[in-house]
Amino acid sequence: EDRRRAAALAASAKDLREHRLVVADVADALAPYCAGLRVPATPELTSTEAMWHLSTRITGTLRDPDVRALTLAAALHPTPAVCGTPEPGARRVIEALEPFDRGFYAGLAGWTDAAGDGEWAVAIRCAEVAEHTLRLYAGAGIVTGSDPDAELAETSAKFRTMLRALGVSDALV
Repeated sequence: EDRRRAAALAASAKDLREHRLVVADVADALAPYCAGLRVPATPELTSTEAMWHLSTRITGTLRDPDVRALTLAAALHPTPAVCGTPEPGARRVIEALEPFDRGFYAGLAGWTDAAGDGEWAVAIRCAEVAEHTLRLYAGAGIVTGSDPDAELAETSAKFRTMLRALGVSDALV
């Protein structure tokens, strides 16, 4: 079953297209800052306990070594993975249709030191805990060809992973 899911993802025109949109956006955002930007043409498959993911490692050399990590993170954010594309229109649709404030979800999480070095990631999954309340955030990319049932199953799997990490029953997901 696991190999079948990996093969299905690697062959999925919808998922590959969605991934290419994000990779192209990231490469375009980094291009002004980098020389020799390397973007593999084909993604790799990476797995977690719950699901498979497409992964593309983009590398390059900074034109200006004094560029701060936070500057690069801000140039990349928001990626189509959390906002859609084109960004201004997608952002308006999200604001109109989502019935909640995203809070930390889809935001940047990371650190920067005094020299400007750092590491940043997008909170593509998020859990907020307050007293007796747990609120989880996760999503899926909706593009032409998306199957609502498949997107719901993907999002549910992401929720189950977070619930297990927090030691909470995932019976309701």
